[in-house]
Amino acid sequence: MAKVYVASSWRNRYQPEVVSAVRAAGHELFDFRHPWKGYEPFHWSDIDENWLDWSVEEYKRGMVHPVAEEKFAHDFEAMEWADTCVLVLPCGRSAHAEAGWFAGAGKKVIVYIPEKQEPELMYKMFDHVVSEMDDMLELL
Repeated sequence: MAKVYVASSWRNRYQPEVVSAVRAAGHELFDFRHPWKGYEPFHWSDIDENWLDWSVEEYKRGMVHPVAEEKFAHDFEAMEWADTCVLVLPCGRSAHAEAGWFAGAGKKVIVYIPEKQEPELMYKMFDHVVSEMDDMLELL
C-alpha cells in the first residue's frame, strides 16, 4: 500500500472525495485539512488577521514566525514520510511546490484532473496525469 500526500487547495471541492477514496482503498494518507498528531491545519490568520494586506517584508517575517515554522516542519515531515503525491487540481502555489519537491526527490507524482483545465507542459516532469478517480487509485 502507498503512503500518500494529497496536495491541493482549501478551495478544491474534490479534495475530500480523493482523501476518502484513497483511505477506502487501504492506503495511508496525509490530509492537510486534518493533519496528524492533533495538529490544527495552518492558516496565515494564525499569525496575523491582516495577512492579506502584508507587504513583502511582512510576508518574509511571517515565514519565520514560530507558528509558520512549526506548521511547515509538520507538513514537510509528512512529505518526507510519503512515497507518493497526488496533486488534485485545481490548486495553487503551495500544492504545486509540494508536487515539485516530490518529483525532485524521485518520488511518484500523480496529477488528478477531475475537471477540464488548461494544459501545462511542465506536468511532463510528473509520473502520471489522470482524469478518473479509478485510474488514480490503480496507479497507487
